Amino acid sequence: MDYKLQMVGVQSNLEMGSLDERSTHEFEDESLFSPEAGVKMQPIHAVEQGLYPVGLLAARGNSYTNIVRRSIKTVVFSNKLNLLMPFGPLAILIYKLTGHKGWVFFLTLMGITPLAERLGYATEQLAFFTGPTVGGLLNATFGNATELIISIYALKNGMMRVVQLSLLGSILSNMLLVLGCAFFCGGLVFYRKEQVFSKATAVVNSGLLLMAVMGLLFPAVLHYTHTEVHFGKSELALSRFSSCIMLLAYAAYLFFQLKSQQDLYVPINEEGSPNGESSDDDDEVPEISKWESIIWLSIMTIWISILSEYLVNALEGASVAWNMPISFISVILLPIVGNAAEHASAIMFAMKDKLDLSLGVAIGSSTQISMFGIPFCVVVGWIMGRPMDLNFQLFETATLFITVIVVAFFLQEGTSNYFKGLMLILCYLIVGASFFVHEDPDARGRT
Repeated sequence: MDYKLQMVGVQSNLEMGSLDERSTHEFEDESLFSPEAGVKMQPIHAVEQGLYPVGLLAARGNSYTNIVRRSIKTVVFSNKLNLLMPFGPLAILIYKLTGHKGWVFFLTLMGITPLAERLGYATEQLAFFTGPTVGGLLNATFGNATELIISIYALKNGMMRVVQLSLLGSILSNMLLVLGCAFFCGGLVFYRKEQVFSKATAVVNSGLLLMAVMGLLFPAVLHYTHTEVHFGKSELALSRFSSCIMLLAYAAYLFFQLKSQQDLYVPINEEGSPNGESSDDDDEVPEISKWESIIWLSIMTIWISILSEYLVNALEGASVAWNMPISFISVILLPIVGNAAEHASAIMFAMKDKLDLSLGVAIGSSTQISMFGIPFCVVVGWIMGRPMDLNFQLFETATLFITVIVVAFFLQEGTSNYFKGLMLILCYLIVGASFFVHEDPDARGRT
């Protein structure tokens, strides 16, 4: 019994001692960080005197290192397509050593492909923090960043025709190939039912695309009918005026989307009304934080800008080396690479039965290129002193006009299935074959 009492007394003394040490540490912590303590100790002096836990600083440094390591692992090493990333530096190396334009163009094209896809991934992660409407706009905007960067470098080099053809190809690729693949893949996954989307959104986008066609059609008609008041000047003046009007219309469209109609990208149910019920897919969480997404977007955009300069410089040499028309390279090859982000996003959303988001990416991207990208390049060329205009020539303008009409007919019912997607893909193959046998006399740029 005495032995047990002695053990209880020793244990109580130990507990009292631990309490005293805990209170001492708490007092020291308060003296370091509490405003009520008379003198604040600087962290460096606290570390030197042994009052600040050195392990806390080391843990903080390790946490930043772990965040960077985890972010790189998630963004860079999580996709097999990123195996193509080393082709970018390899293209620059070959350009410096040999100057072979064909290989430089090919390797640069391969190097930009995963960057465009990762640009779309970072945009999707950022969309978790912005909501569906802003997220759809971000997907369309950064999805088109590759084409706009390439266009600005081509405009700087005086290759106005390449700018026109690449932007036209981006519109055709988004409307036929990207949307067609989204309809086709979504239709295969949900083959027992027809997927539905908002007809109101489709009608608004179709109207804007028709307005863009009108803006491109009149300068071409003015040119080919030889009815210009001032030959060589009226066409350019009309293009610049129409571009300003189109930019104004696109700004009004953004206000309409973000302020007046904020539920344009809210998925709808089979009855055609907004679906307010959350599904299992809506419980997805972002894989990287908001600031990580912004940092990765900046890194990818800068790297794409660097590679785009080499791509544009090697374009004409690649056309000669491959014996392939520049029109085909500009309209078909460049947009397929630039639209990698839209392609992946639209298919992914369609396979999750979020067809309104697929439509927002594919048709929204076409709308943005036609109503913002093209007139923006005209205005930038105006500032640079380059005669960039909206006369895309008769063959190209007719192709765009027919494409817009076909897609508008496919969208008018507000439903989709794999057959509609297959038809759009086959239409794109016809367009590709047409440009493969079409030799554009002005493809080297008009100065």
